[in-house]
Amino acid sequence: MMLELSLRRLGHSLFVLAVLLASVFFLIRFAPGGPFDTDRVLPSEVRRNIEVRYGLDAPIAIQFGRWVRATASGDLGQSFQHPDRAVAEILSTAFPRSLLLGALALTAAFVLGVPLGIHSAATRRPFVERALRTLLLSSVSLPGFVVASLLIWVFSIRLHWLPPALWEGPAYWILPTATLMLRPMALITRLMRGSVMDVLEEDYIRTARAKGLGANAVLWRHALRNAWIPCIGLLGPVAAQLVTGSFLVETIFQIPGMGRYFVSAVLNRDYPLVMGTTLLFGLTLVFFNALGEFLLAWADPRLREPARNP
Repeated sequence: MMLELSLRRLGHSLFVLAVLLASVFFLIRFAPGGPFDTDRVLPSEVRRNIEVRYGLDAPIAIQFGRWVRATASGDLGQSFQHPDRAVAEILSTAFPRSLLLGALALTAAFVLGVPLGIHSAATRRPFVERALRTLLLSSVSLPGFVVASLLIWVFSIRLHWLPPALWEGPAYWILPTATLMLRPMALITRLMRGSVMDVLEEDYIRTARAKGLGANAVLWRHALRNAWIPCIGLLGPVAAQLVTGSFLVETIFQIPGMGRYFVSAVLNRDYPLVMGTTLLFGLTLVFFNALGEFLLAWADPRLREPARNP
């Protein structure tokens, strides 16, 4: 039953991905401006030859059919911005950087968020509660560009501890990772805190306390076995948030990753590069959602049991 449910959800995700790709394909072409609009007006014959060269002279439905067939065969086309580079080549160099940035931010968010949530739920001290509430509200409320600007001003301009931009070594990774991980860390902390507090009120926790187990034993041996399970369900949404949030972060910190290429491609109407990045982002989200559901089923045996009729 679990396999059938997973296949059904995978089919639904792939259908949503297909709708997303079709929507992006048509919307980017209906948007004002074109890929070869310049400050000077091109002669009609020159524009005609360019459109024929890139297949833009055909009706949009035919263009979409050509793109689907080419993509199914593994050909993502040539970039309009970078005519000497194929889209697949650009993505093969940009995607590892975005993947590393997202993995660092995801790891930092869980490594910091889970202990903060556990500590807050276990201690329940007023000072800790106020400090944590201030941290969570700031992390969720402040826009990414404000956080990035503050971090650059403090650690790069004032203290000269870290480089302000680029992606040339571990020291360059710290500020982008910190900017990207703050919001998901706040979500994970809040969820973990609420989950631990709910589990600590369960009957089996009261039984463990009645047997004379100490607070640490009750927390680490019994409560956390169930309290951490909801955080696994956040893997897919958090990965999605990190992927979409990387657009802004990569642009601010001048990281040559997927987000920066996507923003540049949209502004310059680079149709093949826009579709290639959208496809890769969509497949990444499908993968992380499927991985999150798999880990959730592995952690919670109840999800692997077939439904029983009463």
